[in-house]
Amino acid sequence: MFHQDIVLPKKLNVVEEDGSKGIYEIEGLYPGYGHTLGNSLRRIILSSLPGVSIISVKIKGADHEFATLPGVKEDVLTILLNLKKVRFALHTEGEATVTLHAKNVGIITAKDFDTTGNIEVMNPEQHIAEITAKSGSLEIELTLAKGIGFVSKEDFSGDKPAIGTILVDAIFSPIRKVNYEVEHMRVGDRTDYNLLRINLETDGSISAKEALEQALKIMITQFKSILDLKLVEEAQPVITQNDTDAGIVRVESSAVEIDEEERVELLKTRIDTLDFSTRTEKALNEASIRTLGGLVQKSSDDLLELDGFGQKSLEEVEETLHTFKLRLKD
Repeated sequence: MFHQDIVLPKKLNVVEEDGSKGIYEIEGLYPGYGHTLGNSLRRIILSSLPGVSIISVKIKGADHEFATLPGVKEDVLTILLNLKKVRFALHTEGEATVTLHAKNVGIITAKDFDTTGNIEVMNPEQHIAEITAKSGSLEIELTLAKGIGFVSKEDFSGDKPAIGTILVDAIFSPIRKVNYEVEHMRVGDRTDYNLLRINLETDGSISAKEALEQALKIMITQFKSILDLKLVEEAQPVITQNDTDAGIVRVESSAVEIDEEERVELLKTRIDTLDFSTRTEKALNEASIRTLGGLVQKSSDDLLELDGFGQKSLEEVEETLHTFKLRLKD
């Protein structure tokens, strides 16, 4: 007689956890469910978790992003790219402003922002700019807001910004990195059940476990809104892993390859949501390379021809692509 029941997976297993970083596994997923769940969770984690982002910038002496500042090493475009890498936690509702005033020669980092008790800088070591002359100074005012996912500055609603206010694309996501792997494992007599391993890193405003739990709750809420839970409970019965006779055994060296749908979604990942150095990001941005899909269409020789893109940047790109199981064009 053939089984008509679907074995339920085990509870979430913490493999490794250190605040903003975490590796988690779910064992005993029905064949094919590893990618189904992994792909869905990855999309939700990247697109749907609330966070804080800069939405506009005022820099004294700069009316637009292509300006330069006397006595400051970086141009305004580079300063903006550095500012977008600063991550904040906002412990209040609505928008908030944070300022920076620097006059002394030296390096300016995110710790130099004047913050209140409601605003916290999560990466105070982030480089902003360097004042190279005694006559140089840097005054910045940021507007922060809470939101979800990515919002292009072209999509901001409201009145036209005042002169001197530079709108920036808002990256609200508190996630720095998330990927998943699927392996085959044994459940009873079958060796094609799935083990899902999720590796994620946040910006520190929430823990890795909180991010994963939020994503799971969002997914459950979506399903609950589609179908009454009572109907689910009355549906075809399921059995837990404890009900099986043979238990669960992981089948080594049988990782499941990434499917085409997941690859397509991966290639849509924006370059400015990845953890590239400012120099590398600026070179890619000026070459109109905005996504992983655009990046993998380039060869190493193509990239090395870009202004400001050297061997160190190439190594950085190749290392990042490797984490996504991608590579540059041959």
